[in-house]
Amino acid sequence: MEKPKIVVVEDELFIAEDIKAILEDEYDVYINVVSYDQAIKAIETIEPNLVLIDIKIKGYKDGIELGQKLLNLDTIPFIYITSYSDDVTIERIKNTRPYGFISKPFKKTDIRTQVYLALNNFSFKRMDQLRSEKEILDEVPLTIRNVISYINENIYEKIEIEDLTKLTRWKRHHFIRTFTREIGVTPYQYILKKKVDLAKSLIRETNQPINEIAYDLGFVNYGNFGYIFKKLCNNTPENYRRATTQLKYNLKLS
Repeated sequence: MEKPKIVVVEDELFIAEDIKAILEDEYDVYINVVSYDQAIKAIETIEPNLVLIDIKIKGYKDGIELGQKLLNLDTIPFIYITSYSDDVTIERIKNTRPYGFISKPFKKTDIRTQVYLALNNFSFKRMDQLRSEKEILDEVPLTIRNVISYINENIYEKIEIEDLTKLTRWKRHHFIRTFTREIGVTPYQYILKKKVDLAKSLIRETNQPINEIAYDLGFVNYGNFGYIFKKLCNNTPENYRRATTQLKYNLKLS
């Protein structure tokens, strides 16, 4: 599975490199984008899943104007990263409806959390009635949203497709086809991704033994967990823990 792609629009290279170091274990991060015009070209070429935007960038247009462009397109979420927080700037930012705002100097957890939430919220915005400008009359988004909620609430359990189908009024094959069309992956793939995402957080942020994490998340055995983790992350759980531990150490030294 391909990593989500993130374009960082930041004219201070050392800051862009810090952001890349924080995110590159989970995302493909593109830097050396320092102006509005470069950002537009990068977005057209790379087709990112998310754009991180500094407000003060090179050129005659600033980052908020880039945010307005992305708002008008409404195809890519974006987050501002800036040291500006005066009332005028905040008012301009508010009008572009970003998916997040990170103040400089930032913490590693700020970057990780905001990126995760932005990608997650954007992927499900069609099902989020609170963000929709139109009343949802179709039962499909609401039904799929209920299924997603069930998965999230029972992520530590073994979840069968039959259990999910019972939450709908559809037959199994119709449910799988509809879920896949709406979310972009099959129910089974979605469940595995959510479990692995949680496993990555536990591996990264705790000292819990990896085999216990696999067992707690309902995997049949450690071998099965390791195979799925490597398939989704292009890395073994052990190497992922070593890499993230080293990254934490390097960030403390910097």
